[in-house]
Amino acid sequence: MIVAVLTVDVAILEAHSLKDKRRVMQSVKQRLRNAFNVSVAEVDFGDAARRGRLGIALVGLETRSAHAQLDKMVELIRHSPGVTLLEYHRELL
Repeated sequence: MIVAVLTVDVAILEAHSLKDKRRVMQSVKQRLRNAFNVSVAEVDFGDAARRGRLGIALVGLETRSAHAQLDKMVELIRHSPGVTLLEYHRELL
């Protein structure tokens, strides 16, 4: 069994308030849940209106398939409206 963790830092450049940021982040989190059936939460920068960090976890059977899923998640985030991908880190346990 493989546990994969993806940490993603994003900028929400169009956000002018925490309410704007939460709307965009909620949309991204829901898209990830719907597309990949993963656990996802905002894990840092809670008080910053234009920055966010998502923690995403999935469980799988093979390292190769876990890496493929993580790659697809990064691409989904990269192409999400209102979000600029700053950096990401993946870890397999």
